[in-house]
Amino acid sequence: MLKGTIELLGDKSISHRAIMFSSISKGYNRISNFLMGEDCLSTISCFKKLGVGIEIKKNDVFIRGNGLYGLKKPSDILDVGNSGTTIRLMMGILAGNNLEATLVGDSSISKRPMDRVINPLREMGCDIIGDNFTPITIKGGNLNPIHYKMPISSAQVKSSLILASLYANGESTIIEKSKSRNHTEIMLKSFGANINVDSLKIKVNPVDELFSQDIYVPGDISSASFIIVATLITKNSEVIIKNVGLNETRTGIIDVIKKMGGNIEIINNKTICGELVGDLLVKYTKNLNGIVIEKDLIPRLIDEIPIIAVLATQADGKTIIKDASELKVKESNRIKSVVDNLKLLKADIKETDDGMIINGKSKLKGNKIKTYNDHRVAMSFFVAGLISEGEVLIDNKDCVDISFPGYFDTIKKLIK
Repeated sequence: MLKGTIELLGDKSISHRAIMFSSISKGYNRISNFLMGEDCLSTISCFKKLGVGIEIKKNDVFIRGNGLYGLKKPSDILDVGNSGTTIRLMMGILAGNNLEATLVGDSSISKRPMDRVINPLREMGCDIIGDNFTPITIKGGNLNPIHYKMPISSAQVKSSLILASLYANGESTIIEKSKSRNHTEIMLKSFGANINVDSLKIKVNPVDELFSQDIYVPGDISSASFIIVATLITKNSEVIIKNVGLNETRTGIIDVIKKMGGNIEIINNKTICGELVGDLLVKYTKNLNGIVIEKDLIPRLIDEIPIIAVLATQADGKTIIKDASELKVKESNRIKSVVDNLKLLKADIKETDDGMIINGKSKLKGNKIKTYNDHRVAMSFFVAGLISEGEVLIDNKDCVDISFPGYFDTIKKLIK
């Protein structure tokens, strides 16, 4: 069983944005409870190459911003590692700066589609060398405003266009297909950006400067999801997770758990740096029920679907996950990687074009699974191993450091 109280390192999405926005602000910034995962460290590395002064002290980061137009031409390529957030958001920033930079990443990034950002940036007048995949070279400066109706729901694409719009010579309008995580809008406003949000419509006006901020990064609900599910499905467990970010665009997993009958409670709500933060009290739940997960709920839990699939194997009845084709272009094809691995553990699961169908309740059996170097797959199947008959062997445990350094030790400390 799992017992105890823990506090997690900072949210990955917010940590990325805190580095980026601080780097293009004017003044001295302090970022507290920063996530020292490999993805976020890739963002730091890229902005150091762009001439930004960045210093790390324990879990805090100190940045002296270069100002909105103050980035320097890098003498080397910008390597984003495994981070899709880094490359897509940076493209928006680089598009507005009068410099040339080339972006590359690891083997996973080289397979992830970038035309979803490249095409609208070209509409704004940005000179980009490259097609759908890395390497991509951006020659920035002199952007026109854009009126863009997004064909997909993507916080990364939206954020990239918002950032580019800060540099445009007039007002831009971005219309979302459905509501995606809005950390960019919240944080940029605190830095002094002129952004107005009306439902799915976002209007961005150019500004002369952004101004430094002190930022506290709340705990990452995506990271918390693995501990939440481990607690729900492991007998006699009860865990409190403190200071978790509860932004409504990210709490789809809590909605799903409640619909499934899971015992989860939010306590001690507060607002920090514009973000809702609270503690989560989670208890083992014997009787979970299958549900349908679809439509506008999907963008609010897209990163949590691998661990939700594990949860669904322990629910009575059928769980259907659909409208989630974006899973195919994550660090791995997460539909295939999750379904294939759960089949190895003897779960009753079927792959569909845009999701999966899971029939519970299953007694999971130990086996060796393949992570495809995907951190969320590795973390999900470690949780599956807590309740399986026999050991679940994970072929690459190191990939969890991308988003959750210390993950295995964190859970082991809760095991009583």
